[in-house]
Amino acid sequence: LPRTTMAGILWYRGEEWRSVWDYWFKWTDEHLTSDELRPMIYSYDELAAKALDRLDEISPPRTSPPPSEKTDATPDSKPHRDLYALLRENAESDEILGRLWTEVNTIPDWVDWAQIERGQQVFLRYAGPAIFALTFQSLVGGMGGRRVVETLSRTGGFGVKVTRRRLLETFQHILQVTRDLASVQPGGDGFASSLRVRLLHAAVRRRILALADERPSYYDVQAWGVPVNDLDSIGTISTFSATLLWIGLPRQGIYLTHAEKADYLALWRWVAFIMGTPTEAFASVSKARAMMESLLTSEIEPSDTSRVLANNVLTGLCNQPPSHVSREFLAAETYWLNGPKLARALAVERPPFYYSLLIVGQCIFFMAMCYSRRMFPKWDKSRNENLQKALFNLTVHKPELGALGRETNFDFKYIPTLDVMSTEAAARSHHLDPSAQGPALGTSAGRRVRVTERRSLVVLLLAVAVAGLLGWLGIRGASVLFRRVAGMVSLDV
Repeated sequence: LPRTTMAGILWYRGEEWRSVWDYWFKWTDEHLTSDELRPMIYSYDELAAKALDRLDEISPPRTSPPPSEKTDATPDSKPHRDLYALLRENAESDEILGRLWTEVNTIPDWVDWAQIERGQQVFLRYAGPAIFALTFQSLVGGMGGRRVVETLSRTGGFGVKVTRRRLLETFQHILQVTRDLASVQPGGDGFASSLRVRLLHAAVRRRILALADERPSYYDVQAWGVPVNDLDSIGTISTFSATLLWIGLPRQGIYLTHAEKADYLALWRWVAFIMGTPTEAFASVSKARAMMESLLTSEIEPSDTSRVLANNVLTGLCNQPPSHVSREFLAAETYWLNGPKLARALAVERPPFYYSLLIVGQCIFFMAMCYSRRMFPKWDKSRNENLQKALFNLTVHKPELGALGRETNFDFKYIPTLDVMSTEAAARSHHLDPSAQGPALGTSAGRRVRVTERRSLVVLLLAVAVAGLLGWLGIRGASVLFRRVAGMVSLDV
């Protein structure tokens, strides 16, 4: 029996049931132990690595010095090479590039385009709670992975000043692969971005391994595995898909149907294929869930680096547009979506109870919006189109709202160097520039501060009022019924 707690006693069903970081699940034959997963930390996408070497020969990368954190917040005006365009243009003339291009353009038998399109609609239907889950459960909670943070910390891209931009770039990729079917099919924007990210991962891996050869103490391949290995890649796809389905959304009161889960996983299995990630882990709903739970058991073990990066993310998002939410609200989201055990292990401060109540209000709001959309399919479809435009504006097109300002090509901007270790990078980025702190409360922009928190409070108060009214009506109705029954009994007597 796991820890003797009331929850453990109530939920205990036998030796096959396990509790990991406040999440209960049943261990099955499809689950994998740490020893069974370990070989995958030494395997990786070798074809992309070879293709990157060839692309560098065809079009050598710029030799400008690595950008520091203080310059990354502003898009670079100088043109960058487009690895996707180079790959496409040289695929016919180069054997290695041709192999990669042929691989990603050869559609596997298991691909069902209609199902993938439905999977895109699933994301848009639950976009609100999904975005919060991806941010605070997949990203912040994902920093609990003791191995993967050793790679992330060395990229320099998770300091306070740049973490928000990194998050927006990730959301751009998600929005592109969920925009429409054409976008994720060969030649589409989502397809191209997935290939660019695949080559970016190859560049990160090559750079860290080169530095480790130069200074062995820089990165321990034996302990942490090859950077951006197969298990890391599976874990990334899992956080975008399975973790969302079985942890992120349910903890906000959102439960998907089996068909919705299958459709959404089909989308991310295809994205995994484009990105060179082993896809068998996502071949079925049960396999995807088992892999997610296996990773949760074997990989989540927060280290000091985990704690630094998780708190960098929260600090970097605090008081930022468009929501301008407080650090306390962000901490409350972290506790709600990850559970108190993992949040404490990541050294996130426990928020005041008031902010936990705000999260309840937000969950009620999301439940009302999402379930109503599922009940009315026509409204769901029309709203998805408007939602896509709004999300792209907030992520890419509207810099005045905190967006990127232009679409990223996923260039190799956050370049690992020997003189920037993970703890050093975190120490240098402990505080934000005044310009990154968000608007002053007296300005017109400042009046939008805490808009998410105010909405959650209003919804919570309305829910309490409605519940109170229904409770009062129930008591009144029961009282009237009791008096009538009592009167009938007295008449019979």
